[in-house]
Amino acid sequence: MPSTMSLPASAPPPPPPTPPSPGATAGDLLELIRSGRATTRGELGRVTGLSRTAVSARLTSLVAAGLVLEGEEESATGGRPASTLVLDRDAGLVLAVAVGRSRSQMSVCALDGTELASVSHDQEVGLGPDVLMPVVAGHLARMLADLGRAGDEVRGIGMSLAGTVDRDRGVSVDSPALSGWDGVPLAPYLREVADAPLVVDNDCNVMAASERDGHLIDHDDVLVLKASTGLGLGIVAGGQLVRGHRGAAGELGHVKVPAAAGLPCRCGDTGCLEAVAGGWALVERLRESGREVHHVRDLVAQAVIGHGEARAIVRESGRRVGEALAATVTVLNPRAVVVGGDMAGAFDTFAAGLRDTLFPGTTALAGRDLQVLPATYGERAGLVGCVRLVLDEVLSPRAVDALLARP
Repeated sequence: MPSTMSLPASAPPPPPPTPPSPGATAGDLLELIRSGRATTRGELGRVTGLSRTAVSARLTSLVAAGLVLEGEEESATGGRPASTLVLDRDAGLVLAVAVGRSRSQMSVCALDGTELASVSHDQEVGLGPDVLMPVVAGHLARMLADLGRAGDEVRGIGMSLAGTVDRDRGVSVDSPALSGWDGVPLAPYLREVADAPLVVDNDCNVMAASERDGHLIDHDDVLVLKASTGLGLGIVAGGQLVRGHRGAAGELGHVKVPAAAGLPCRCGDTGCLEAVAGGWALVERLRESGREVHHVRDLVAQAVIGHGEARAIVRESGRRVGEALAATVTVLNPRAVVVGGDMAGAFDTFAAGLRDTLFPGTTALAGRDLQVLPATYGERAGLVGCVRLVLDEVLSPRAVDALLARP
């Protein structure tokens, strides 16, 4: 007879599952519907422990607010069909803005994250918020107008910035890449477009958030490396984004490395990893050799078509980053290092250099199952991550319950 798995006779029976809290709110129910964990009234009752009457009351308020749609689907057993509950994606909009050193991206999305319109804007390096933010606002306003939508339909705006960000105040607090932005409130620039909450975060954290529908499906412990003009990490541990005490976690580019000793960094210090491996430093090196390059994207493009010097420089950057990253991998033991940013355009070359030094530099155990993977959304990761973060904020149980409590 085939054997079956069972507990030893001496083992105590497993404890019963802890029943969910019966105090689940309407916002909690919407979170379950959005995530797909419960899409019928019966499932909501089973997951939350709420009575049928309580589930019905909460759903009534969500439907009345235009947040939930209820329809019927055929029953697989031929019985009475269950009512399927879904988020009404057309109940509002969110805007996304990914501000970069030389390019900014903007999009308009439905409440389920579906992109309705987008635009990319190339800009001069070093523009301050007084110059760039009105341009951003103009693009957002035009997209809304082209879609025939109004600013009062916007429920939130997500924005990413390079460097450390104060999320509570919605400002940059330390950004070598964006001179003149530190401490400047950004919400006022966008109020004429939409009087909606603004969620601001670091570009590496935003890139990590974009992997929620990518590599984070399979892995709970991931380092998301943004290798572009600058260098930084988005750190995901146990499925949670780690920002650090002052929001400054992941500043890999400003780790001191022997190879950069005495070399000036754009942050004003010397000896930083960026001074030998950041895109801005690599572009300067190519220019000194007579190459016509203006941005790290130009360097990557040359590497992709097989230019020997460009390929060598990109691979060397990967090796330098791998040396600095090895200690972090040893300490945090991630399952994967995900590479995004402009360098990911030459992923094979950059990743080869990264592996050259990363695996020998970490412990055998930390490196045993480690994977080096390309970012799921490529150059659109910033927009995708901004949308994820702002939807998490404006459709959180707390925010939804506050909305429903308004007279």
